[in-house]
Amino acid sequence: MSRGRHQAQGRDGRSREQAPAAVAAQLRLRHEEIAQTILAYVRDTVPDRIGDLDVEYALGLRAAVTAAVEYGLTGIEQGDEGLVPIPVEVLIQARRAVRSGVGLDTVLRRYIAGYTLLEDFVMDAVEVLDVGNPSTLRHLRRVQATLLDRLTSAIADEYCAEQALGRRSSAQRLGQRVQRLLMGEAIDASELRYEFDAWHLGVIALGKHAEQALRRVAAQIGRTILLVPRGEETVWAWFGDRRDLAVAQLTAVLQAKLPPGVILAIGEPAHGLNGFRLTHRQAEAAHLVAQHRPQALTRYADVALLAFALRDEALARSLVDIYLMPLDDPRKGYPVLRETVRAYLAAERNATSAAAALGVARHTVESRIRKAEERLGRMLPACVAEIEVALRLEELGCFVSPQDQPRIDRSSIT
Repeated sequence: MSRGRHQAQGRDGRSREQAPAAVAAQLRLRHEEIAQTILAYVRDTVPDRIGDLDVEYALGLRAAVTAAVEYGLTGIEQGDEGLVPIPVEVLIQARRAVRSGVGLDTVLRRYIAGYTLLEDFVMDAVEVLDVGNPSTLRHLRRVQATLLDRLTSAIADEYCAEQALGRRSSAQRLGQRVQRLLMGEAIDASELRYEFDAWHLGVIALGKHAEQALRRVAAQIGRTILLVPRGEETVWAWFGDRRDLAVAQLTAVLQAKLPPGVILAIGEPAHGLNGFRLTHRQAEAAHLVAQHRPQALTRYADVALLAFALRDEALARSLVDIYLMPLDDPRKGYPVLRETVRAYLAAERNATSAAAALGVARHTVESRIRKAEERLGRMLPACVAEIEVALRLEELGCFVSPQDQPRIDRSSIT
């Protein structure tokens, strides 16, 4: 369709009415990309050391941004008179911000920054569809301003309500004291009734009755425990003892005694106040992996590299792009080179074992490995760790490959 025809339709009354829905439809094709770009942008533009170090809060921020983008697109479709419900993920994140010690000013500034960037995406779609007549642009900007005002008002109300509740809640006061301690502030730790000059094992537990189950385990093994409720079904915990904690034994007891449906992420034993902080950070990293691959227990030592990669989604995605994408052949539906490399590494680089696992001849595996090295531009032994992490990221289903991203349909406005 020619540009002239687009312009003619852009001046037509019915096309102007259809333009917002067409813009929203085009942006939905890029929903994941837009949400990830906005997430990175608000973190860079409005830095928040407290929230970004809290894995639960960081995961909630990702869900809230995704929901806020959808809220914006739905509002564009329905117009400023369409009362689009405030996303529940956004309200939950506002309450979580209070518990994590993130200021309301930071929360609101991040949403304002995110909607500023969303407006850029909207204007890009308007240009692609060639519907940028003055009335359409004024309408879209008015709608976005209305949506942002409703969103920030709801967030502020939810935040203040949770803050007022927190002043009356001993559990939330405990959580705030522990959060300050984790951030390195000097507080009167005697109020916590927990010995810090000892060995600690950090735990994050999810599920109903997790708190009661952890208390029973602590009593059974004769360890002190500090429990900090972080929501309806999330608990931070530390097992403490003056003796070095036998993590393998404790892990076995946890797996045997916890009720079905409770998921644990644990750090590694560490000593003293710094160890208290470190083992919790490790548990948070393990928890990040468990969010993608739920299982009864995830231990940091077993997923350290994977957890490190997941902390920066852009860099994690680049691992997949650098070490796996070159192994794909768009002409074939089955990723032969990628699966051969996977089998080869699983067989500890034994071509005979890999061939048996794949049901092909040894020389076929060797030929494919050489071809994989050519495409990667490096020998496999030099990048084994990177490839293995990339393969595990792929197994978690974290990312959509670029060739799987939907393309913009320029004809939907007609």
